[in-house]
Amino acid sequence: MVRRTRAEMMEETRRRLLASARAAFAEKGFSATSMDDLTAAVGLTRGALYHNFGDKRGLFAAVVDQIDAEMAERARSRAATQDNLWDALLAEGCAYIEMALEAEVQRIVLRDGPAVLGDPAQWPSQNRCLDATRAAVTQLLAEGVLRPVDIEAAARLLNGAALNAALWVATCDDPAGMLPKAQDAFRMLAEGLLADRVGQRG
Repeated sequence: MVRRTRAEMMEETRRRLLASARAAFAEKGFSATSMDDLTAAVGLTRGALYHNFGDKRGLFAAVVDQIDAEMAERARSRAATQDNLWDALLAEGCAYIEMALEAEVQRIVLRDGPAVLGDPAQWPSQNRCLDATRAAVTQLLAEGVLRPVDIEAAARLLNGAALNAALWVATCDDPAGMLPKAQDAFRMLAEGLLADRVGQRG
């Protein structure tokens, strides 16, 4: 029998706690989830939670980061099907907004997330998204696709538009009905950056 290293055991504990917390937070929400909900289901103690994440909020932050990172990766996969960087940027933003229809994303990331963790724009996962958007804007500007614009301002506004559209869709009374309206508005706002908007909308 191969003995696992301490690092491997710690990683396994973290993985189990994250999986347990993700299921509990999705089902009950942050406030209604107890410490026992997070540990008993996977046969771990509160001490394991404290050691790995500090407290319930720390574990919740790790779950939000995990899901939000997955959302970004899925959005990038959608973007990869496009023929050019501009269409890819729009597809990525619209895909992120679309995920606001998913129950797990709605409850954990877009509803409880801001309430528990504060401004989503300050989350590590959102900062990684901003880095990617900044790189895309830099390239599009260099290629002459965009009008002269401050790169940082454009990147932050594009990222913020997609994020806030997703937050709106997740919390409105009719998410499915609002989704196409939010996506259309996001596209139109983004197209204001184009150097030549004629023929760009497809």
